[in-house]
Amino acid sequence: MASQASALRVQPGARLATPLCRAAQELALLTGWRRNLTALALGAVLAAALPPVDIMPLALVVFPLFLWLDDGSATPWASARLGYLFGLGYFVAGMYWVAAALFVDIGRFWWALPFAVLGLPALLAVWVGLGTFAATFARLRLGTTYLGRACLFAVAWAGAEWLRGHALTGLPWNLAGYVWAGGFPGGIAVLQTTAWVGIYGLSLLTVLAASLLALFGMPSLTPLSAARRFAPAIASAALILLPAGAGTLRLFLSPPATTDVWLRLVQPSIPESSKWNPDAAEANFHRLSELSSAPSHHPLAAVIWPEAAATYLLERDPVHRDAIAGLAPPGGYVVTGALRGPEPPLRVTAVWNSVEAIDGSGTIVARYDKAHLVPFGEYMPLGSVLPIRKITPGAIDLSPGPGPRTIALAHLPPFTPLVCYEAIFPGAIIDRGERPDWILNVSNDAWYGRSAGPYQHFAMARTRAVEEGLPLIRVANNGISGVVDANGRVRAHTRLDAVGHADVALPAVGAPTLYGRAGDWLFLAMLILGAAPAAIRARPGRQPRAR
Repeated sequence: MASQASALRVQPGARLATPLCRAAQELALLTGWRRNLTALALGAVLAAALPPVDIMPLALVVFPLFLWLDDGSATPWASARLGYLFGLGYFVAGMYWVAAALFVDIGRFWWALPFAVLGLPALLAVWVGLGTFAATFARLRLGTTYLGRACLFAVAWAGAEWLRGHALTGLPWNLAGYVWAGGFPGGIAVLQTTAWVGIYGLSLLTVLAASLLALFGMPSLTPLSAARRFAPAIASAALILLPAGAGTLRLFLSPPATTDVWLRLVQPSIPESSKWNPDAAEANFHRLSELSSAPSHHPLAAVIWPEAAATYLLERDPVHRDAIAGLAPPGGYVVTGALRGPEPPLRVTAVWNSVEAIDGSGTIVARYDKAHLVPFGEYMPLGSVLPIRKITPGAIDLSPGPGPRTIALAHLPPFTPLVCYEAIFPGAIIDRGERPDWILNVSNDAWYGRSAGPYQHFAMARTRAVEEGLPLIRVANNGISGVVDANGRVRAHTRLDAVGHADVALPAVGAPTLYGRAGDWLFLAMLILGAAPAAIRARPGRQPRAR
C-alpha cells in the first residue's frame, strides 16, 4: 500500500473550497488497487492524445490528474511505482499494435504475444518510473513550491524520454511532443517548435504546460487575487500559444513551394504473409512493374519502391535487375528497397537491408545500408546465447550499415535515404557534412495491419522534416506513403491498404534549422531553465506550499 504524503494534506488554515482542490485531495488519498488502477487508466487515456486518435487536450487533463494522484507518494520509490504503472498503461495502449507482427506467422511465434503486448511496454515504463522517482526525490530534498514541483516533473519526464531514445539501441516512440504531429487542428503550428528545439524540447514544453494546470488543485493558505488564481492557466496557455504564434509566422514566411523534379511513389500493399512466399514472388514483382510502368503526365526523375520491395538479391540476379532497369524513366532511376548480400562471387554470409538506385542500363549506381536495425525483427540481441530466431524471414541476422549518407545522382537532387524506423531518431538521420535536399523514407508497415502503428510512424517521419527543414518523401509497401514539405505540411498521402502509384513534385528544400545546427544542446539548456524555479525557491526539508 502506498503511504500518504503530506503534500496535499489539509494544513491549518488551508482552503479547499474549489471542486478541483477536493478532487486533488481525493486522488492523493487513494490507496491500494484503486490507486494502482487509476494510474494504469490515466496512462491508457493519455495514449489517445497521440495519432491516430489525436485528442491532444487529453494531455492537458491527464498530466494534472496524475500529479494529484502522485501527491499520495510519500517517498521517491512510491512515486516510481506509480509512474511505472502510469507508463505501463500508456505504452500498452499506445503500442499494442507491435503484437500484430506476430500474427504473420502466429504458429511459430504465439509464445511471444505476451512479451509483445506487455513485455515491451513493461520495459519502456521503467523510464517513466525513473522520471517520477527523480522528480519526487528532488522535490522532497528541495522542499520546493508546487510551481517548482510541476517544473521538476516536466523536466524529469522529458529527460527520461531523451534517455529512452538513446540508451541501449534507443526507442523514442510516442514521445509526448508527438501529440502535435497528427491531425489535431492547429497542431502543425506548434510542431514548428521542433525546428528550433527538436521533438524532445517540444515534449518538455507540452508536459510543462499540462503540469502547471495541476496547481488548480493545490490548497491555498490565503485568499488569492484573481491574477494569482488564474496564473497557472495563463502560464500554461503561454507555453502553447507563443510557440503556436511563432510557428504560424514561420509557416506564413515559408509558403509551399515545389521543384520541377517529379517522382513516382509506388505502394503495392503486398500482404506480409505472401511477400516472401517463393510461389508469389513473380506475381508481386508483376504488380510493382505494372504500377511503375503506367503512363505519366510529367517527366519522371525516379520511380521509388518501398522497403525490401525487391525480394531478389539484385546484385546476383541480372534478369530481374534488367527488368527493373526497363522501368526506369529516361535518364532517371528506379530507387528500391532491397535486401542485398556481398558482391559475387563471395558467399552470402551477411545480408543488409538496403536502398539501391538502378539506372536504365541495369547498373546499381548507388546504395545505402540501413544502420539502425530493429532488435528481434532484424537481428537477435544475444543471438549467440538465446535459442530464439528473429521474427522476420531468413536464417541470417541483418548487418548494420555505417550510418547516414547523402546520395547524389545526375538529374536528381541529393537525398538521404532512411529505411523504416530509422526515421524516428531525431538528430541522427542526415550527414551533417553533406546536407541533402530531401529525405527519402522507405518502409513496410504491412506487418501491423489496420492499427495505430502506421499513423504514428508517419507522424514521426513528418516531424523529422520540420526538425531538419527538409522535404520528406515516404514510400510504404502498406502504410501511409506521402509527401511532406520542409515545414511539415502534408502535400499528398495515400490511404492505408491502398494499391496504386502517385506522381508527385518534390517540394523545395528549406533553410537549415536551429535544431539542425545545435541538436539537443538547446534541449539540455531547456532542462536547466525548467528546473530553475525549483532550485531558486528551494528550502531543503520544507514541505511544499501553495504559492
